[in-house]
Amino acid sequence: MSAGDIFRWCRWLHGYLSAFAFLSLMLFSVSGLVLNHPEWLRAGRTREHSTQITLSAEALAAAQRTADPGRALAKAVEAAAPIVGGFKDSQIEGGEALLRWDGAKGFSDAAVDLTTGKADVKMLPASTLGLLNELHRGRRAGTAWKAFIDISAVLFLVLSVIGYVLFFSMRFRLRSSLVVTGVSLALMVGLIWFLTT
Repeated sequence: MSAGDIFRWCRWLHGYLSAFAFLSLMLFSVSGLVLNHPEWLRAGRTREHSTQITLSAEALAAAQRTADPGRALAKAVEAAAPIVGGFKDSQIEGGEALLRWDGAKGFSDAAVDLTTGKADVKMLPASTLGLLNELHRGRRAGTAWKAFIDISAVLFLVLSVIGYVLFFSMRFRLRSSLVVTGVSLALMVGLIWFLTT
């Protein structure tokens, strides 16, 4: 494969991968800016929502027969109430089950009476700032979103490498490209060294 073929392949790959990568880059850039300046979003605290549901005796009995009754009860509650977040854990003591959900979109908890099936469910949706924070960091956003962050990061790296290959393919600008790269690297190291505490 000749150098010309490599550069053509790089241009093709760079062009098609950029469509997805630039959208991801814009999302993480905007969320990073907003997290750096939370005053831009003057969103107040979100309001907690409460509801009461009653699980059937059959649902209670079926859940308690499983190997993980807490998770089974959580599924039954999710089918009856608009839960926010993904199931996190449960605690069953005496005749009551305490269930918790947690995620980028907010939090929920439920107290289920295992005798009557009555459940008090509370939901606290995430604020806009909270949602952007979770999408940017991925800490509570779930496995699929963490995979999206990883794929985006790898894609940014691949596009950057391809971009540099194309950058250095311009022979008549090779000297300028090397100078710009050296100055950029020195500037970045300097910013990290002098501007961070």
